[in-house]
Amino acid sequence: MPAVARLRSVVVDCPDPRELARFYAQVVGGTPEGDDPDWVVLHVPGGPRLAFQRSPEHTPPEWPRADRNAQQSHLDLDAGSTWEEMDAAEERVLALGARVLDTEDDEKKDFRVYADPAGHPFCLCRIEQG
Repeated sequence: MPAVARLRSVVVDCPDPRELARFYAQVVGGTPEGDDPDWVVLHVPGGPRLAFQRSPEHTPPEWPRADRNAQQSHLDLDAGSTWEEMDAAEERVLALGARVLDTEDDEKKDFRVYADPAGHPFCLCRIEQG
């Protein structure tokens, strides 16, 4: 059966679209576009667009609490196939303003969980070599 539509964008609510678009541009590449202070688009090389939409009352999720403002959604980002690449990626996202949510047992899970500057969870994932 043919698809009904193609994925155009993943849209993220946040208090400052331009600031969050700049953060993700440094993490996944691309250049934030648009003059509207309430809507900024990031064309991710080789991926879908990320769009950032102003939400002045945005309340970031409390990870991992499902009982209060559950995580809603998150991004999984490939960060390399070695632990050295994962460590380097972690160092870079922290320097860009991310904060650690969970790195416990990462060798068993092959991922680490962070919050972006607006509080959205995202994961740096180790790519399995198969």
